[in-house]
Amino acid sequence: MRIELIPLIIGAVVGLIGLGLVFDAWTPDEVIVKRERRRRPRVERNRGGETSIGFGVLCMAAAFIGRDTWRYSVIAVIAGTALLLLGVIFNGRYIGALLSNRGPLRRRPEAEVRERAERHT
Repeated sequence: MRIELIPLIIGAVVGLIGLGLVFDAWTPDEVIVKRERRRRPRVERNRGGETSIGFGVLCMAAAFIGRDTWRYSVIAVIAGTALLLLGVIFNGRYIGALLSNRGPLRRRPEAEVRERAERHT
């Protein structure tokens, strides 16, 4: 394998990730997840922000695939960075809830655990 193919492979993988993000942003939630299983509702994500992140990732993929011979690679990186930052700003509350709300949602109160144990014995 020639070393020149590595940016093309990385660009293709990053491009698939970007397409997945755009597809997820444009697809209704009921298609992927039929019913919410959480006790507390999730923070609603901004679909425009997710689309912006997806297009930013696609711009980065285009810069990888274009390598340094493509004349628009610098513009693609600048546009991709701007779109990524815009998407993060729009989805700031959602990203913050994903990173900080992990512990309490997974633990049950002790009374509920005892109640379930009594029912199963």
